[in-house]
Amino acid sequence: MRLRPLTVRDIKTFRAFLSLKPHELSVYAFESIYPWKALYEINWTVMGESLCVFFRDRLGCFLNLAPLAKTIDPACVSKAFAVMDQINKHKDISRIENVEEQDRQFYTQAGYRCVEKFPDYLCERQELACLKGNKFKSKRAASNHFMKHYAFEYLPFSLRYRDACLDLYAAWMRGRFEANPDSLYRGMLKDGLVCLKRVFDNYKDFCYRGALVKTEGRVCGFSLGFPLNKDTFCISYEITDLKAQGLSQFIFRRFCEELSEYRYINIMDDSGLTNLKKVKQSYHPSRLIPSYIVTRGPAD
Repeated sequence: MRLRPLTVRDIKTFRAFLSLKPHELSVYAFESIYPWKALYEINWTVMGESLCVFFRDRLGCFLNLAPLAKTIDPACVSKAFAVMDQINKHKDISRIENVEEQDRQFYTQAGYRCVEKFPDYLCERQELACLKGNKFKSKRAASNHFMKHYAFEYLPFSLRYRDACLDLYAAWMRGRFEANPDSLYRGMLKDGLVCLKRVFDNYKDFCYRGALVKTEGRVCGFSLGFPLNKDTFCISYEITDLKAQGLSQFIFRRFCEELSEYRYINIMDDSGLTNLKKVKQSYHPSRLIPSYIVTRGPAD
């Protein structure tokens, strides 16, 4: 069996397999998979009727998604674990990340262990665009404050602003570092910058869509995301000048207004971090989308 290094040219193959059945987790999109090449060695193969995506770093190898197919093939799952076992020093490293709720029953009945990880937050787009009612009072006030006190331009994202957006991210990251000493959070911010560079490098190949805000001729905020399905758009980046009061709420609200063809906005997971969880919950998601890590049970 040959493992193929992931390239942008594989996008049609991946989208064909990703479309075989509906997905709600944000990781089930090529736009979510490919940028991780900046941090992982990513290889894939087709086993029978299933496409498997292997991520590898210095710690080991794992499946970043459940095998992509119309139906789960038990033989494929066993083969995937065998591939990982050949690479990993210890078999307990071998695992399948980001298994969806619709597939959990298969794995538990087959004797695998399913451990819930961090869910995605799913919001009603119309609520985020309007910010009506008492529950969004503070968000609405912050957005209105920005519009009232700043002279700004709201523009569609363009690669002509690539360097300005990367500089803004670096400045935003420094500010977050000062406010939060958590090493995991800081590591995530660094990873996010590396992946963002990869997004920009291949932006024309993806279905990313974004917006940015300029004040005094300078980029002070941008938001980027991608469609997951016909009903859901995922917002993966929202970076703003931390000194611009209300800018974060404004650009998020305005971008959601533009995404009128979608019913839902997926604002990703919180990685188990209290500060991120608080922010995401403040937008009152309509539903949390479960995600699971699958490993072999004691019988294995």
